[in-house]
Amino acid sequence: MLVVNTKARSGKEAFEAAREALAARGVPLMSALALSRTSRLQRVLDDAVARGARRILVGGGDGTVSCAASHLLGRDVTLGVLPLGTGNDFARSLGIPDTVEAACDVIAQGFTARVDVGLANGRPFLNAASLGLATAIARRLTKRLKQKMGKLAYPVAAATQIWEHHPFRVRIKADTQSLELEVLQLVVGNGRYHGAGNVVAPDATLDDRRLHVYAITAPSVESGREGTGLGQLEDMATLARVALSLRRGHHVEHPAVTSLRTSRLYVEAEPVQEVNADGELTGRTPMLFELVPAALRVYAPAPAEPTH
Repeated sequence: MLVVNTKARSGKEAFEAAREALAARGVPLMSALALSRTSRLQRVLDDAVARGARRILVGGGDGTVSCAASHLLGRDVTLGVLPLGTGNDFARSLGIPDTVEAACDVIAQGFTARVDVGLANGRPFLNAASLGLATAIARRLTKRLKQKMGKLAYPVAAATQIWEHHPFRVRIKADTQSLELEVLQLVVGNGRYHGAGNVVAPDATLDDRRLHVYAITAPSVESGREGTGLGQLEDMATLARVALSLRRGHHVEHPAVTSLRTSRLYVEAEPVQEVNADGELTGRTPMLFELVPAALRVYAPAPAEPTH
């Protein structure tokens, strides 16, 4: 079955293109549905599974794919991904190209993989959950802004939000350590990418059975300039330098970044922070992050043949 969210950035145009591409590649569809409201997605998926669909292809952004995945956990179903959103981080982590035709090639080739799924207070997520600046940016990323600006929506929202952002304190309990930090942002990653191509950790994969965590600490607190104009400029300069290194994963080498790997993480924050998971606001701290290993079967590019 094919389900496409037509509210995704390129969803409306992609629906017919996906049907044609799948047919051309010999992939039979028992049905194809274009959804303008993701609130119907759960009912549609439940009905598809009840009717015998064992391969469900979902077109949309990370929010749509994450929502679909949460309803397919524990079922004998393979998920196919057509990346049609702004960020497409799950597809990027899997190595799926960002065109409809190339994504349909991956599905037609039929190779499947098992990937881990993160849980934020029991709610599944595929890419990453975050507190702080990333969550504030997600709040500004309206559908209208994403439709209008495309991939530029992220830096535009970030530039607007960064002036209003303040440090907050987190208490972290991981598998083997506990930390207390004054931070600007905390990210808990399941996959390799978040925020439209930013790297969570250079060694993160969707099947490594680990949550990868990084926190950007606030230099204004350490210098005693928190709450002052100079302190704000200090924090902004740090965020800018870290942001420039996120695309290649070099942020973990920055002195303001604390990183760790764990299978379980409990986070408290002061003041209480909203948590964003896969682009959707999912709750407030305190928050327990866990991992379900190999919980979801997905279509993925076949591994490259070893070279000699």
